[in-house]
Amino acid sequence: MTTIPTSVRAASRELSPLERWYWIADQIAPLNVLGRVRLHGPVAPGTLRAALDGLQARHPLLRVAIEADEAGRRPRFTPLRDRPVPLEHRASGAPDAADGTWARVVDEELVDGRIDWRAGPLARATVLSGAGPDGETHDLVLSLLHVVADGTTVLSLVRQWAELAAGLPVAPRTLSAPAEDLFPAGHRGPAGLDLAREKARRDEDDLRRLAPRRIDADRPVPFERRRTRFLHRALDAAALDGLAAAGRARGATVHGVLAAAMVRAVAEDAGAADGTWYSIGSPVDFRGDLVPPVAPDDVGSYVATVPSLVEHAADRPLWETALAVSADLRTRKARGEQFSMIRLVGDSGPQTVAESMPFVRHLDEKGPINFCVSNIGRFPFPDSIGPWRVSGAQFVAGLSVVGTFVATVNSSHHQLAWNFTYAEGLVSGERAARLADRCVEIVLDLVRTAG
Repeated sequence: MTTIPTSVRAASRELSPLERWYWIADQIAPLNVLGRVRLHGPVAPGTLRAALDGLQARHPLLRVAIEADEAGRRPRFTPLRDRPVPLEHRASGAPDAADGTWARVVDEELVDGRIDWRAGPLARATVLSGAGPDGETHDLVLSLLHVVADGTTVLSLVRQWAELAAGLPVAPRTLSAPAEDLFPAGHRGPAGLDLAREKARRDEDDLRRLAPRRIDADRPVPFERRRTRFLHRALDAAALDGLAAAGRARGATVHGVLAAAMVRAVAEDAGAADGTWYSIGSPVDFRGDLVPPVAPDDVGSYVATVPSLVEHAADRPLWETALAVSADLRTRKARGEQFSMIRLVGDSGPQTVAESMPFVRHLDEKGPINFCVSNIGRFPFPDSIGPWRVSGAQFVAGLSVVGTFVATVNSSHHQLAWNFTYAEGLVSGERAARLADRCVEIVLDLVRTAG
C-alpha cells in the first residue's frame, strides 16, 4: 500500500450529530453514496489499485473505522493502518454507452451493499472492464457511507482516482472539523437553535394549513428490510443546452424545472386533484457558506435537505411552478434553513439505534419529505484525463429509511445524468420506472415547446 504522507494526520474524533444520524440510519438499512465514471482506453494492470491506495493516503476519512461504547453511544472515527479500500475488478463484457453492466451492478449490488463500518475503511471500489468495437472501457465506481460523503464528495474522489492513475498530482487534504463547528456565527449556539425552532414552527404551520401529500406506499416494508433500487436516465447535450437556455430566459433554474417535473409526475400518477399540495426536498450544498469554506475535494457530507411546498395544477404552465420552486429555494437558503435542518437533527435526533425507532417511525409516517431531487448542478469533470477519454460521471444515493423516491442529478460531459433510487416494495419497480420515464418526458416536452 502507498505510504501515507506524514503531513496527513489520521482522523480521530466523535461523529457530529448529523454524522451520527447517518450512521444510525445505515445500521437499520444501508445508506451509501456512489460515484461512477468511465475511462476509454487501456489501463495497465495494477494502475488502478495503486491509484486507489494513493487516494486513500491523501484523505484522512478514507482511513477510518467507527467505534462506539458498549451501549452503542458516542460513536467516533478511529484511525486505521494498512487496511486498503477493498477493490473488486471484474469483466463487464462489451461496453454499453446507454446503460449496461455498470447500472445493473449498481442496482443489484452496490447501492444497497453493506460497508463494514466497524472494520473500516468506510469505502469500497469496483472496476468493470469491457472491450468493444471502440476499444477498452473501464467503469470506476466508488461507494462510501453517507456518514462521510455526499454527491460532490464521491464525484471529486472518482476524479482524483483517475487523475492519480494517470500520474497527475493530487494534493493531500487535511481533516476538516465537523460541519456543525463551521456554521456561520448566527447559526451557532442559542441563536442558531432559536432559528431552527422558528423554522420548525413554520413547517408545522404549513403542514396544518396545506396538508401536503407525499408519495404513497404500494405496500408496507419493515425498516430493517428496506432495499434501495436504482434506475438510470439522462438528458443529452441538446436537451440540456435547450433546458438551460430556456430557464435563463424565464428566470427559472434547472433545479426548479426538475423539481416541478417530479411533482407533476408524482401527482399525475397518483391521480391527485388540482389544488393538492406536495412537499419535495432539495438537498442544499453548504460548503461555501461554512467558516472557513470547505473545498469540493474535501471528504465529508455537507448537504441538508430543505422542503419546498408545491401546488399541483394540471393546466398550469410548468414554468410557473419551476419559478415558484426556484424562488422558494432561494428564500430558504437565504434564511439558512440548511443549517436549521441540521440543528434540528442534533436537537431531536436519536443517540443510538435502540432509541431511533420512534424518530424513524415519525419520519416515515409524518415527516414532511419522502421524495426529493438532489441536484449538484454542473460538475466540472474533465472530458479527458491523461491518456483516457472520460465520460458518464454521475452519482447515486441510497435511501435507507430517509426517503421513498429520490432523484440525483449532475451535468457533466455534455449530458445531464438523472438517476432515480426507490425503496423496493414501498414503490414497485414498474411504478418507479413509470415515474422516472414521465419525469424525463415532461422535461423534454418543455424543451421542445420552449421556442
